[in-house]
Amino acid sequence: MEKVKLKEEYIKLGQALKAVHFAASGVEAKMVILDGAVKVNGEACLQRGKKLYDGDVVEFEGKSIKIEK
Repeated sequence: MEKVKLKEEYIKLGQALKAVHFAASGVEAKMVILDGAVKVNGEACLQRGKKLYDGDVVEFEGKSIKIEK
């Protein structure tokens, strides 16, 4: 599981995908999110700008990201 350390109160979903190289660009992140390929805390998420907070878990193509303070 990849981990993303928060520098602020939250990070947006598209930024988190780029931070761990699950998406090469903002456009690619937007496409996979809108295709329904990304889950946040076990539920499909179609919001690229969804705010992720400490403890949230993102899943994409069998890989996971945990958001941490």
